[in-house]
Amino acid sequence: MAAQIPFVGRRWPLFAGVLVLICVAVVALALARGDEEVRATTTVAVSAFPSPGDAVASPKTQISFRGVPRSELGTVRVEGSDSGRHAGRMREHPDGRGASFVPDEAFEAGEEVKVDTGLTIRGTREGDFSFTIADTPARSGFAVAPANELTKGDGEVQRFRSRPDLQPPAVEVATREPGTARGRVFLAPKGGQGQDGPMMLDDRGEMLWFRPLSGTDQAADFRAQRYQGQPVITWWEGRIGIGQGLGEGVILDRSYREIQRVRSANGYTADLHEFVLTPRGTALLTVYNPVPRDLSAVGGAEEGIAIEGVVQEVDVETGLVLFEWHSLDHVKPEESYYTVPREENRPWDYFHVNSVNVDTDGNLIVSARHSFAVYKVDRTTGEVMWRLNGKRSDFKMGEGAAFAWQHDARRAPNGAITVFDNADTRSAPRPAQAVTTAKESRALALRIDEAARTATVERTATHPRALLADHQANAQPLPNGDTFVGWGQQPWFSEFAPNGRMLFDGRMAEGNDSYRAYRFRWSGRPQTGPRLFVASRTDGSIDVAASWNGATDVARWVVLTGPSAGRLRPVTRAPRDGFETTISVRTREPLITVRALDAHGTILGTAAPIETPAG
Repeated sequence: MAAQIPFVGRRWPLFAGVLVLICVAVVALALARGDEEVRATTTVAVSAFPSPGDAVASPKTQISFRGVPRSELGTVRVEGSDSGRHAGRMREHPDGRGASFVPDEAFEAGEEVKVDTGLTIRGTREGDFSFTIADTPARSGFAVAPANELTKGDGEVQRFRSRPDLQPPAVEVATREPGTARGRVFLAPKGGQGQDGPMMLDDRGEMLWFRPLSGTDQAADFRAQRYQGQPVITWWEGRIGIGQGLGEGVILDRSYREIQRVRSANGYTADLHEFVLTPRGTALLTVYNPVPRDLSAVGGAEEGIAIEGVVQEVDVETGLVLFEWHSLDHVKPEESYYTVPREENRPWDYFHVNSVNVDTDGNLIVSARHSFAVYKVDRTTGEVMWRLNGKRSDFKMGEGAAFAWQHDARRAPNGAITVFDNADTRSAPRPAQAVTTAKESRALALRIDEAARTATVERTATHPRALLADHQANAQPLPNGDTFVGWGQQPWFSEFAPNGRMLFDGRMAEGNDSYRAYRFRWSGRPQTGPRLFVASRTDGSIDVAASWNGATDVARWVVLTGPSAGRLRPVTRAPRDGFETTISVRTREPLITVRALDAHGTILGTAAPIETPAG
């Protein structure tokens, strides 16, 4: 034993050192698992929203991180200058490329929020950053339209004996030339006689599908899109005030089954102007957000309110925010052409965001009506990459290329930027600086040279009636090179060939308008079956009125009669003739029904049999 003591003594410093290292590692592991102040580090650049330095975040904001998986984000420390330390949950984004810190409690208006991380955050040096919560305005920016703007017009209403619950406004197609693109016409009529709601038509103007909305709700931006790889139809639904709306996005599948309602996050309510689904399972939404602002530098009140435009990208299933952009953080009020009010606390809609689309490189194209400008926005940082038109245009606008009060900016398949140039407006104060003297609206395609920074007119299209769309409207590039135009405040919708020749033109009944109008290919098969109505005629025959709301592939109807539901046989048939087809038959059988066939004779559906008038 005595001989071993020197040996132990010689090994003890080494053993003790190893023991200390093990203890340190255990403690560090415990801290990493239990203390939220311990931070992971990564050299991959991570985007944060709200972004570093943002000044108008919502009190109910999430703090979203994009660029790496949740496992590489570690933990964060969030502290408000007034509200103190915030606990919360880190919720992973479904695509595996980020997560959102969702605080347990809201932040306080006007406070600074500090976020400590061990990450490489874009826009910072050390990975830590701060943003500011917007103050609460004295007044909401939402204004209800005056009573005279809500009154119904005198236009005609469609009525159907088989579907008395459907009473949409009448539609007339005046021009149908060969060469139009394939697809259905998508409208969302509102404001006139009859019911408001999303409506789908064929090229004759005959209704294919209609969803009446109840109460004061209206629809906007009705279109066909894709969600999770499948075709869907979507629209925005809610209350519409002066220039904006409060509502949510609606998604229906091919059987017209509602599969999702999409809401803005961070305490905001989605505006009517845009509802775009992206291939990564997200939705692009717009928000109108009133913020207290000193407007004396632009001729307004010191205690003013600026309504900013907010763009959100929200995961459809979880509601988590993947991107958020505020115009006040990137576009100064001085860029606006909209006259600023001098009264205190009167909201000023300086920006008026009215479209957001994904560009070919994944960044965003944003249109602002009141700055007469289209902005390309970096989807990772929120920075403005360029401005097209307006007071600070990065492009030299060629002859006839300037536009005003525009809507619906997007990248066309051929690389052009298309917009609907409203040109002039009677509903807004005139700008002090005129940009265009045009007195009619137009669909406009601009050839953009991003290297030379030039914008030249590629083509335009105007209506033979020289329509001036005071507000709303869109210009949709079609796969065959045509352009489909919704004339907004005006009740017309049209399709133009590349040379500007009108191929198709229709209009809704007087008093109606549709925020946008589109053409999309769509095939729908409702879960519900066909409907029928029967009535006796004086000559002893029976009129059978058949319809099937949303069944787009019906080519003909077959009438069946018989003594019982199991013993019905066909007695006559007729081609589909509009939404409701009326067929005259003679029968003494007690039961009658109708069956829908497609162009190949395949049975699509059969209505529940009802008693004949003679039965």
